[in-house]
Amino acid sequence: MKRLIVLGAAMFLAISLQAQTEEELKAQQSPKKAEIAKLQGEVDALQAQIDALPGWKYGAFGTIGGNFSKFSDWYSQGTPNVSSGNIGITGNVFANKMDEKYFWRNSLNVNLGWVKFDDEDDATDDDSFREATDVFNISSLYGYKLSEKLAVSALGEYRTTILNNFNDPGYLDLGVGATWTPITNLVVVVHPLNYNFVFSDNDAVFESSLGAKIVADYTRQIGKIAFKSNLSAFASYKSSDLSNFTWINSFNYKLFNQIGVGFEFGLRGNKQENLAFQQGLFDSQVLPVGEAPTFDNIDSQIQSYYLLGLTYAF
Repeated sequence: MKRLIVLGAAMFLAISLQAQTEEELKAQQSPKKAEIAKLQGEVDALQAQIDALPGWKYGAFGTIGGNFSKFSDWYSQGTPNVSSGNIGITGNVFANKMDEKYFWRNSLNVNLGWVKFDDEDDATDDDSFREATDVFNISSLYGYKLSEKLAVSALGEYRTTILNNFNDPGYLDLGVGATWTPITNLVVVVHPLNYNFVFSDNDAVFESSLGAKIVADYTRQIGKIAFKSNLSAFASYKSSDLSNFTWINSFNYKLFNQIGVGFEFGLRGNKQENLAFQQGLFDSQVLPVGEAPTFDNIDSQIQSYYLLGLTYAF
């Protein structure tokens, strides 16, 4: 009995000492975390000053995602012998020149993806990787400063696909207007005079027009986290059916050295692309026989994609 009492007291004392030690360690940890946060704020402020210095600034980061699987005689699923895979690659590159009187900002975004689903019991099934995601955006913005935050500017932006149907369609925006930079990391472009050139073999659907161009780009790095959000929109003066927008968001969390985890997702609204796709289905009789698709009887469907994987920052 005495041994049990002594053993219980010893265990109680050990737990008490452990709890006390944990509380003491947490108490010592708290001010150090506050100090780190303060230092990180100072580092971010210094980085903002560095970014504002004249000269060229370059940067790039990308995401690589992939998964592969193979099943043999796995009868619980509909296709017991199947091999599948998914590969995705994104790249974000920028080259910006800052001067007291002007700036020149250039950026490139590429997102490519391939998928494979091979039913090995079906001799006619395609066993190759097929293109899935296909995004190519490049832009160049020049501005002459009227003040520290406002500039007259000219923008050239080109968007297309490169794996399939290169430049069919392709979009080239050329316009002039104003650029507002309220803070170091945010650029807002408003160009009321912009022409949206559309290149396509399907002239019956795709049409160039005059309109307004709006671009908002926010790029920021806080400690190990880097993110970029870019919205590019065109509002046609001729018809809302010819308007379009693309919104791409990229996130990167650095794990060690230059390796990290990345996530990117994009949204696009383009009624011309939707109509061309619906007409293709109608012409191939995939859609039920009925009224042919037109701008008036189709919806403005939102397109989307996302990619999650490892990243490498240059």
